[in-house]
Formats: sequence, structure tokens, C-alpha cells
Amino acid sequence: MLNVSLLPHTLDVMSVARTHFREALSLLSSLIEDDPFITSIDSASDSISECLRSGGKILCCGNGGSMSDAMHFAEELSGRFREDRPAYAAIAISSPAHITCVANDYGYDKVFSRAVEALGRPGDILLAITTSGNSPNIIEAARSAKSAGMNVVALTGKDGGQLAEESLATHEIRIPWDGYSDRIQEVHIKCIHAMIDSVEKSLA
Repeated sequence: MLNVSLLPHTLDVMSVARTHFREALSLLSSLIEDDPFITSIDSASDSISECLRSGGKILCCGNGGSMSDAMHFAEELSGRFREDRPAYAAIAISSPAHITCVANDYGYDKVFSRAVEALGRPGDILLAITTSGNSPNIIEAARSAKSAGMNVVALTGKDGGQLAEESLATHEIRIPWDGYSDRIQEVHIKCIHAMIDSVEKSLA
């Protein structure tokens, strides 16, 4: 028997869920038809493939959910995504020991840039993920990467923020969404999967 007392709450939850899916569908539908956006993913994928083919490595960074995405990108390359193949050199800057050490000694803005200074070499790539384009520690990491002769692949959102203003990205994949950042993060993970799939096919 239907518990009528639960019905309004259930309908509210369903309405919220449907809103999320409709927003996601609307954004994805617009991006599918956005040729410059698709080209930005393809160009970044080609750059990553060439870096790995030449013996370089990918350093990845982000904050919060974007750190989880950075870690996901790195493990799919060093482990595997869809096909059995050689391991690819990718490292997420995510060690709690490193982050807390640098944050304590230099400030949180330097937690990624110090790792880039230590590990980055000319021809390597920094995958920098920031939904706003304004995260200070991501900006510092991108600056350090450019100084080290690295290329920067940036996953951003909204208007690209300071990262776009300073032209810090070699390849910027921007999600033009002005709402909450969860929509941007959802598309970021799709971009990540598309790039990894492209890299696997390119290097096979």
C-alpha cells in the first residue's frame, strides 16, 4: 500500500533528480555540436600521445573533486582503461605527505608547483584541472610548468578564469557553464575518458 505521507517528499526528490539529468543532457547536447570544443579535446589528446611516445610523462593536479579526477586520469594511464597495453607514465600530485609539507612550509598555493619544479622536465605535460580557472595553486602549477618547458592541458569551466587570462594553457578544454560546478566536473570526467581512449588508440 502506498504511504501517502511519503509521497510529497518522494516527488520532490524525483523532481530534483530529473532537473540534474535535464541540465546534464542540455549541456552535453550543446557541446556535442560545438566543433571548437571537440577539437580542443582532440588536440590535447594528440599532445598527450606525442609526449608519451617521446618518453615524457604527465603530471596531474586539481583540488577536491578535481583532485579525484586528476588521480583517475593518472591511474587509467599507468594502469589501463579499455585495452591491455604498456603502462604510460602519469603521476597525480596527491601525496598527503607532500601536500601537507609544502602547505606548512610554503603555503597551500605552492602544493602543486613545488612538485612540478621537482618532477617536471621539458616536453612533459601538466594536466591542470580547475572548474573556475581561478584556483591559486593550479595557477602557480601552470606557471611553473611553463617555466620548466612543459606543455599545459587545462580542464576549466565558466569563462576560463585567470588561467585563461594569463594564457597559461597550451590546450584549454573549457566547459562554458555558468551554474554550479558539478555540471562542469561531470563533463570533465567525460573529457578525461575521451582523452585516455584516444591515447590508447594512438599508441596501440
